[in-house]
Amino acid sequence: MSLEIKVPPVGESITEVVLSRWIKNDGDVVEMDEVIAELESDKATFELTAEQAGTLKTIAAEGDTLAIGAVVCKIEDGGAAAAPKSESESPKADAQAPAAVAEAPKAQDSAASKDSYATGTPSPAAGKILAEKGIEAGAVKGTGVDGRITKDDAVKAEAGKKPEAPKASAPVAAAAPGGSRGERREKMSPLRRTVAKRLVAVKNETAMLTTFNEVNMKPIMDLRGKYKDQFKEKFGVGLGFMSFFTKAVTEALKDFPAVNGRIEGEELVYNDFADISIAVSAPKGLVVPVIRNAESMTLAQIEKSVLELALKARDSKLTIEEMTGGTFTITNGGVFGSMMSTPIINAPQSAILGMHNIVERPVAEKGEVVIRPMMYVALSYDHRIIDGRESVGFLVRVKQLLEDPARLLLGI
Repeated sequence: MSLEIKVPPVGESITEVVLSRWIKNDGDVVEMDEVIAELESDKATFELTAEQAGTLKTIAAEGDTLAIGAVVCKIEDGGAAAAPKSESESPKADAQAPAAVAEAPKAQDSAASKDSYATGTPSPAAGKILAEKGIEAGAVKGTGVDGRITKDDAVKAEAGKKPEAPKASAPVAAAAPGGSRGERREKMSPLRRTVAKRLVAVKNETAMLTTFNEVNMKPIMDLRGKYKDQFKEKFGVGLGFMSFFTKAVTEALKDFPAVNGRIEGEELVYNDFADISIAVSAPKGLVVPVIRNAESMTLAQIEKSVLELALKARDSKLTIEEMTGGTFTITNGGVFGSMMSTPIINAPQSAILGMHNIVERPVAEKGEVVIRPMMYVALSYDHRIIDGRESVGFLVRVKQLLEDPARLLLGI
């Protein structure tokens, strides 16, 4: 008896997923509730588990797009798990059994020479890759079950492919330039497709402008240097810049509520809470988890939330709920060395703050030129709801709070 494993419902707005990776291979024996594959939607990655113990029979291939409810695989009772024992534990077989066993490999080899996986039959995904590269399946050694050529085998086959020798009759006009001229094509993941569509939509549907300012980071750096060890010892988490920026943003949003609002149809919606989205670069693309009610959190609580969400993003464990909503976004291009940029609004929000790298530059203080660690900050905003006065005032307020952390901590 076999049980069909189908794509489970993963969210109201999600109608299809991509089978991103098989964790178990075809023919493997699996336990109940064991993770057998990963499914990827346009918002998050999900694990597919076995609903009973047995032998896995894969139906869909890696890279396939599957509708909700589509059959991914089957799990058969017993099967391959009991097969090896039957040969080694059957001494009571009749006299003809040894001869039959001896002939079995030959029969299998004969079948394999025609159309079994042992002949090097590629999976659908691998076959597509080999076809695009112009490589015959017979030239690739499969590492999958029964010698099946997997997607990884097809991708790696590029390294062993030799260029064709030029035909003797073809005239040689000039020596070919050295170096590789290969190219590689990959299907866009659901997450990347969604990000691409949303970014284009924001550019086309909002009146986006960006205003800039710079922040002297010395006061915060001095504060961190003085208390970071005590902070880590008491709260069990490091004191970073993100908590200061998040706290400064939540305070500034109280003074400029339009920056924390959004447009819905012909209405303006203002929020009396601050759900701060933190842009995080994950292995499969940019994700934006949300810190709920950040306006009521301490620096330590914010740091713990940022760390927890960042670890989940790294391991592709973020849930849809953790990435849904948000009233304002903070993105930090400085960790990659960005000096200045114009971040794109995270719709349906109306503004986003961009942090950048910290560079020591000469600045004027009280009539003297001094060297200070400076950071450029950028606020991109939707001019339909936020006026220039509000955008500039908001960014100046953030600058004031960061350059005088005592005001930030005291809420003044």
